[in-house]
Amino acid sequence: MHATLPLLRQTDFPAIRRRAVDTLQVNLGYTCNQSCVHCHVNAGPNRTEQMDRATIDLVLDVATAKDIRTLDLTGGAPELNPHFRDLVREARSSGKRGGIHVIDRCNLTILFEPGQEGLAEFLAQHEVEIVASLPCYLEDNVDRQRGKGVFDKSIHALQLLNSLGYGTRLPLSLVYNPQGPSLPPDQVKLEADYRRMLGERFGIEFTRLLALANMPIARFGSTLISKGQLRDYMTTLRQAHRPDNVERVMCRSLVSVDWQGYLYDCDFNQMLGLHLHEGGRGHGRIHLEDWLEMDLAGNPIVVADHCYGCTAGQGSSCGGALA
Repeated sequence: MHATLPLLRQTDFPAIRRRAVDTLQVNLGYTCNQSCVHCHVNAGPNRTEQMDRATIDLVLDVATAKDIRTLDLTGGAPELNPHFRDLVREARSSGKRGGIHVIDRCNLTILFEPGQEGLAEFLAQHEVEIVASLPCYLEDNVDRQRGKGVFDKSIHALQLLNSLGYGTRLPLSLVYNPQGPSLPPDQVKLEADYRRMLGERFGIEFTRLLALANMPIARFGSTLISKGQLRDYMTTLRQAHRPDNVERVMCRSLVSVDWQGYLYDCDFNQMLGLHLHEGGRGHGRIHLEDWLEMDLAGNPIVVADHCYGCTAGQGSSCGGALA
């Protein structure tokens, strides 16, 4: 998991500080029904790490106390956490604005896994925003990246979600990742291609497309190393760096939480073991319990070379392009 960390310890990436936190991105565990080549979490069917109920209760306490507007649930497949539905129910009924907005980062095929019956209907009932992985609109490309048969299951899942109002009444975003060590194409133009191809071939509607850059860490980083491409990819990211994107990177208003409840400046730092540091002092790991007694606004953000993946070209964040 930390194969690329020695390369990333020293960096000339600009120093940045956090603004007010409005999004809590929670990794509910690394268990997943897929093992994708680009996965920066190294998730898969054999991973067993899962957030327990006590930590989920802390997530809810912090979200309420800190007036968090968005709870962004990720994994692995977040839906495989046994407490997933309870967390969604309680988050949607709590908060100061008639419920916290919940995002489910869904790989689509999870909707058809044993034990997940009624999941799509549950998400629609609670008006959960779905951010769905679909790295291409062509079958061969998706199956090569995510596994044989994944494309067909993903299309059926999107059609099911459309039938429940997703893509029209309810927000449904699709996520694109490049196949290899290159930056994603223009998000606006690519979204038009997705709409045309998925609409004409399958009658699928969606709200927006998010084009994300692949981070040179974990499974994708190891692939780059094995192919001798890591240095070239890092050069690509550095040369495409746009200073104006620094103002819009997601870590300025987001905090990432791992399955044990420890805090990070972003999900990528989490995977590299780069813990959030209070006041930049780095005196130890900060837990959700600690945050209840702290104010993170203005806190220095831990940066490393992989941060260039967020600022290269049009930029990349959990919400898609920055530019």
